[in-house]
Amino acid sequence: MYAVIRAGSRQFKVAQGETLTIDRVPGNVGDKFTFDQVLLVGGATIKVGAPTVAGASVSATIKSQEKADKITVFKYKRRKNYKRTYGHRQPITVLEIGAINA
Repeated sequence: MYAVIRAGSRQFKVAQGETLTIDRVPGNVGDKFTFDQVLLVGGATIKVGAPTVAGASVSATIKSQEKADKITVFKYKRRKNYKRTYGHRQPITVLEIGAINA
């Protein structure tokens, strides 16, 4: 069984036991987290939501709260003597998908 969920502004296809990396959500390591916005539930029969499947949810356990790899942002305007460099590390949450409740 699998499901398509909405986490923030993105959509993910998840199955039980998978590890999922999303933008930071509040909670501590070991806490339960529930996705209520389930767009599709698949398996023997497919349930498609309009826009979400009524009564469906996906439960997950928070494995870690981390920061993603650093990216370098470089701004440059030619012939204007303008250069700026800075970095960014996005805070992320690593989840392990538990049960898919249709």
